[in-house]
Amino acid sequence: MTINDAVAIRIIQLLHSKGMTQYRLEQDSGIFHGAMDRILQGKNNTVSFTTIFRLARGFNMTVEEFMNDDIFRREDLELD
Repeated sequence: MTINDAVAIRIIQLLHSKGMTQYRLEQDSGIFHGAMDRILQGKNNTVSFTTIFRLARGFNMTVEEFMNDDIFRREDLELD
């Protein structure tokens, strides 16, 4: 699993748990629809720290809270 895959899974988890739509997240985070779609469809090779920061802000949480999930501690997480 790539970092992008893990970020996409985390986004989907948070959208469901917070009852948010993708559109609301895009508006609150400032991430364009096309970029969000590429992340969610696994078409990105990497996700920048700026994007992680914006996602966290869009979910009204800190970067630490966004990253505090077992998905980012998996043994099979590809770091290359």
